[in-house]
Amino acid sequence: MAHWLIKSEPDVYSWDQLNKDKITRWDGIRNYAARNHLKAMKKGDEVFFYHSGKGTEIVGIASVAKEAYPDPTSTDPAWFAVDVKPLKKLKTPVSLDQVKKEKKLAGMALVRIGRLSVQPVTEEEWQVIMKMGGMDS
Repeated sequence: MAHWLIKSEPDVYSWDQLNKDKITRWDGIRNYAARNHLKAMKKGDEVFFYHSGKGTEIVGIASVAKEAYPDPTSTDPAWFAVDVKPLKKLKTPVSLDQVKKEKKLAGMALVRIGRLSVQPVTEEEWQVIMKMGGMDS
């Protein structure tokens, strides 16, 4: 199983909204690197849900419910969407500041390529963040 991180501004689509919706289509991605990550996602992969803009923190864990399919918000077949569903909220949100201060996360895409909206997370990074978030992995 692979791990990922997806970003959304909380006033656009929040963790709380995902919980209310129970499942959502992750669409509208128009960055080639992020698109390639969407295409690589497999059903059951776990995903950190990150509030960007306001808050800048990892707040929950979702999973991929449906693998990549053509993005219905685009007429260009080069773009894809996936469906995600919420799994659980982190006991303690993990802020971007905390991530940047943790030496074990120095190579994380969130630190190196901050604007990328869909990014891979290594197993080690996943475990460190789970611990920081007060979660049993």
